[in-house]
Amino acid sequence: MDDPAQLSEYGKILIILLIGALLVCATIFLARLISPKKNNPIKSGTYECGEDPIGSSWVQFNPRFYVIALVFLLFDVELIFIFPWATVFGQSEYIAADGRWGWFTMIEMAMFIGILILGLVFVWKKGDLEWVKPNVSLPKVPVNIPQSAYSTLNNSSYQVRDYREPAAAVVENTVAQEVAAAPKIAFKPRFKKPE
Repeated sequence: MDDPAQLSEYGKILIILLIGALLVCATIFLARLISPKKNNPIKSGTYECGEDPIGSSWVQFNPRFYVIALVFLLFDVELIFIFPWATVFGQSEYIAADGRWGWFTMIEMAMFIGILILGLVFVWKKGDLEWVKPNVSLPKVPVNIPQSAYSTLNNSSYQVRDYREPAAAVVENTVAQEVAAAPKIAFKPRFKKPE
């Protein structure tokens, strides 16, 4: 590094980090600048995996999604360790320095993959990799109603009334009946004034 204008290796890494941070900040700023600002209840609502957030959050859910995701993540991350091993294993300098290097690294990786296979067999035997399909069956209730009664109800045609106009009249009539039929109080409490 005789030339002071030449960057060191750390300087190159610093420039890459600065350019990366600048690109991230620029894209976030442009997204905030360009994006539409029209909020509505649907946009402001909670979004979780495409499910509408209706009802209580205390519901039962199938934990198999998370178990399979964790098993995949576990094996995926562990398999990443094979790549550095493969790059070091093939270097002829280490093998030339000590002939046992190749056998040592091969046995080491065989043990690592053996542990992975044991974990996979354990998860498999435990049944975490099997996806249990639900048994869809129509409920059958023993009732003494003949099937012809159901078919008569289903095949009949019914007149549908307009629900908006008569509803106000029905509400007024029921309120008037409730007011007229309100019972009188049978007991009136009397309070004595303190002397």
